[in-house]
Amino acid sequence: MIEKISYLFGFVGGLGMFLYGMHIMADGMQKTAGGKMQHFLSKITDNRVTAIMLGALITAIIQSSGATTVMVVGFVSAGVLTLVQAVGVIMGANIGTTITAWVVSIGTIGESMELLKPGFYAPVLIGIGAGLIIFTKSDKKKTIGEILIGLGMLFMGLDLMAGNIKPFTTLPIFSEAFRVLGGNPILGIIVGIVVTALMQSSSASVGILQTLAFNGVVTTSAAIYITLGQNIGSCVTAIISSMGSSRTAKRAAAIHLLFNAIGAIVFGILGFVVFSINTNLANHTINAVEISLFHTLFNFTMTSLLFPFANLLVKLSGMIVIGKNDEVVEEAKEPVLQLDERVLLSPAFAVQTANNEVARMGNIALKSLKAAISAINTKSIDDIETVAKCEKTLDDMQEALTKFLIKVDNLSLSESQKKHINNLFNMVTDIERVGDHADNISENAKYMIDNNLEFSDLGKEDLAEISKDSIEAFEIAINASAGDALRAVRKVNKLEDKVDMLEDEFREKHIERLSKGDCHPQSGIAFLDIISNLERISDHATNIVGYVKNEI
Repeated sequence: MIEKISYLFGFVGGLGMFLYGMHIMADGMQKTAGGKMQHFLSKITDNRVTAIMLGALITAIIQSSGATTVMVVGFVSAGVLTLVQAVGVIMGANIGTTITAWVVSIGTIGESMELLKPGFYAPVLIGIGAGLIIFTKSDKKKTIGEILIGLGMLFMGLDLMAGNIKPFTTLPIFSEAFRVLGGNPILGIIVGIVVTALMQSSSASVGILQTLAFNGVVTTSAAIYITLGQNIGSCVTAIISSMGSSRTAKRAAAIHLLFNAIGAIVFGILGFVVFSINTNLANHTINAVEISLFHTLFNFTMTSLLFPFANLLVKLSGMIVIGKNDEVVEEAKEPVLQLDERVLLSPAFAVQTANNEVARMGNIALKSLKAAISAINTKSIDDIETVAKCEKTLDDMQEALTKFLIKVDNLSLSESQKKHINNLFNMVTDIERVGDHADNISENAKYMIDNNLEFSDLGKEDLAEISKDSIEAFEIAINASAGDALRAVRKVNKLEDKVDMLEDEFREKHIERLSKGDCHPQSGIAFLDIISNLERISDHATNIVGYVKNEI
């Protein structure tokens, strides 16, 4: 009895090592590939093939089709991806998840090939990984160490599971259970759905099935039906995530479910017919590699079959999720965050989300600044209202982004990512202050309109020059990280020096005009306040490029 309990504990421990190893390995891979993943959003186009390839790549990296789909639900909810684009990414996610099955199948190579068995090298991988983490200072090498430790723990966990389940494989309950499951497609699919839904990971449930197959207790028919159910069960995470979200987000989760449900129906019927005719094949003992082959065949086949029908899947999702259409995000609402917190499932995506939102905040501040200067020149009430709306949005974004950045900072990030998040904190503050200065300029414009004031021709020329340089400095600053950063830093610093000089020069000239009576005193006060705000804006631009320079 004690011995059986010991085997049970060993199996549970092996499962824990397998799951934790997969988590560590995926986390390390995300850090390593973070830069590439950050181009994900910018590369998503209406090209469905590209979307499929990117979905497969991202899922292969983060080792979870469920996590990828949850993030896609968030993208769609925010209006960043359309439902048609989401179809391609979801199809790709199903292909990408097959990588995990192949990793597991490699880990279950037979005892006769001991030297080729990954578990044989697992302790060495963990040792090398630990050495890299403890004795190196390089952020990149530490991340590689994490990947090696995760891979080693994954293979050791597989060995533990396989070794501790082996004594039980001769029990009649196993052969009887798989005989029943193999003869009943619906029951087999339900078991696959339930196990995967409970574990919240198709990769983990497939890994357990492959471990059982390695010990020779799983029949082909049972494995096929259970695998089909596991694919459906992987949709549960996204479905739960979409609850309480927009109708469009629910439709994205429904598309994922439709894809795998249609596949289960097609392959389930086909399998039932084939296994009814060929009972020897149905009762044949399947191995881990063959499960991986089927898993891959299923996802590639269903992607090929449903690829031309993406629009139909979108329509079907609309029939399943009934309600008011909210797919189009109204521009007037100016959502505070374009992407929701589902992206926190992937640190690399979370960092890029934060980066994108800070850039968007910068562009809103730039829009506000240009409108404020326009209000001074044209006396436009519409421009003043634009500044007021932008200022409200910037205040809301600062609050929301600060909270979001705190959550991102608490994720498992590399040192360079942590440094970038810290810089984003500072950028948010500087950008919001630029919005405040734009609002101050706008208030001066309203004051001049209300009091029917005008600047002298020389005052207008001076204001045009300093505002042009100040706006240019800020515009270059918020786009610095997207181009030649060093060139941007040099340009902004040069402009900031020029604005400082102009502010001093124009202040003296304007005071001189005031003393001569060439300018109205009330206009003079407004002019001095405006150029002071423009000078402060150039200072904030210098701060922003300074943060960018710190990361070069």
